Amino acid sequence: MKRLVLRNANIVLPNEVVRGSLQMHGRLIETVASGPTRATGVDLEGDLLIPGLIELHTDNFERHLMPRPKVRWPELPALFGHDAEIAAAGITTVYDALGLGDIGLDGLRNQDMSQVLSTIDQASEAGHLRAEHRLHVRCELPAPNLMELFGPFQDHPRVGLISVMDHTPGQRQWENLEHARTYYCGKKGWSQESFLQQLDRAKENQERYAIPHRRYFVGFAAERGVPLATHDDTLPAHVDEAKREGAAISEFPTRMEAARAARKEGLAIVMGAPNVVRGGSHSGNASALDFAKAGVLDVLSSDYVPASLMLAALKLVPDAGFSIPRAIATVSGNPARALKLHDRGEIAPGLRADLVQVRLVGHQPVVRAVWREGARVV
Repeated sequence: MKRLVLRNANIVLPNEVVRGSLQMHGRLIETVASGPTRATGVDLEGDLLIPGLIELHTDNFERHLMPRPKVRWPELPALFGHDAEIAAAGITTVYDALGLGDIGLDGLRNQDMSQVLSTIDQASEAGHLRAEHRLHVRCELPAPNLMELFGPFQDHPRVGLISVMDHTPGQRQWENLEHARTYYCGKKGWSQESFLQQLDRAKENQERYAIPHRRYFVGFAAERGVPLATHDDTLPAHVDEAKREGAAISEFPTRMEAARAARKEGLAIVMGAPNVVRGGSHSGNASALDFAKAGVLDVLSSDYVPASLMLAALKLVPDAGFSIPRAIATVSGNPARALKLHDRGEIAPGLRADLVQVRLVGHQPVVRAVWREGARVV
């Protein structure tokens, strides 16, 4: 196994930033030392050296699979495009979020994902991917065909996170019906008449399917030992229900009261990096920066813009008073713990050599190099 030294770096450790060097041995970090070194190696010229980012919720692969409404792209080029974008953002472990079930019948989330899963497996096993790809299965509980769509995922070893969702307009994320109308008529291209028809159908499906489907996936996650996330909690009662069911993660709570309830119950609180970058939610819900300032934000997710992840984390330093180590933890150590990944997420001897060299140009982070398990991928 080869050794590689990265020297003259500002190394972001869990509790401090030190100027020094790091030595990798094969796939792992071997040593971290402060001060100058005589060892030859790669001179990082004072750039930050941070842990590889861990992304637990990104819809970016879906965007590559269906770049326009009803336009399905071939799986392999879609995966390669997604993977390249992810790695260039400094993400070394990505949980590809694939939604199962949706309002309306013509979207990607109502299509069979067998070939998508096979493509991820084949490309990963052949060593063609820069990042490590795992699966986040997003289960739309009111969808009548949810169990059928889940079939290919049932025994898949890459499934590492399950979230239970209910996007029925009028509650949770779409509590404001006008925001839901803007989304579905704008992004999905629905007519006003179609939106109203789908709204009636969505309510009927919610009443019929949401409870039994939720019961099944809660049981599945517990039986398989897969982390369970709740989605778009609005009320403390939503959080209480999720806690009773064994959820470990609260994704995108829409109100401060829900986030405070999640903190009280010990759930990891995830908010969107685009929310931080833009200064607010695109659907009119809570501000991630407000959560950060209140101490109720643990993890950032790039959601729909991979490059937002590092930018948002570092924005927490001037805008929310975070230290650099605490900010970087929102995209590395904290998601690693929430996902039960014990071999990565920090820079420390014995952990995976998943590392990112970052140069700050003003307030903008620029990724200059990425290593995954000791191999340079960017």
